Amino acid sequence: MSTTELVPTEAGEARITYHRAAEPRAVLALGHGAGGGTGARDLVALAGELPARGITVALVEQPWRVAGKKLGPAPKTLDLGWRPVAELLAGQGLPLVVGGRSAGARVACRTGAATGAVGVVALAFPLHPPGRPERSRAEELLGSGLPTLVVQGAADPFGGPGEFPELPEGHELVALPYGNHGFEVPKRASVGQREVLDLICSSVGDWVLALV
Repeated sequence: MSTTELVPTEAGEARITYHRAAEPRAVLALGHGAGGGTGARDLVALAGELPARGITVALVEQPWRVAGKKLGPAPKTLDLGWRPVAELLAGQGLPLVVGGRSAGARVACRTGAATGAVGVVALAFPLHPPGRPERSRAEELLGSGLPTLVVQGAADPFGGPGEFPELPEGHELVALPYGNHGFEVPKRASVGQREVLDLICSSVGDWVLALV
């Protein structure tokens, strides 16, 4: 069973939905993208699979989503809506790994080191806007200041695995076959959607447990 908690922030109330491990070794806090919520296929899969491996998953809804708005605000406001949540989770006595998908990954990279986290999981990191590789956001990723796992779909228009610069020590990249920005796999692919989600869950779970 999941439980929820509202957390006051300068940007409004954020909501944590806990998927708890029976004997937790770590907490993985995951935020969502700028146009979606915590119902994204990868976030749902991680919340369903990782508690059995001793990782409590905390899915975090930004205040703008809690308030019923359709699109996320500027990065500075996203950071304001995230920091108190991460600080709360970091103070609960277990190693905290922060992360998220797309815009949520950017938030985790920008704020993780300052909130007491021990690592970052970046799912579908938006390396650049589609078709605009010159507008790189690599600096956020490279400058996270923490061990960082990047999970990227091969067909992501925001930047495929081959577009990433050389990663510093402590950063790792997992390339997913066929996956787009939402990690969706086309029906013609030689691997199925479930296989890709299983790869995400095993890669993230293995990395978090090795880190803590």
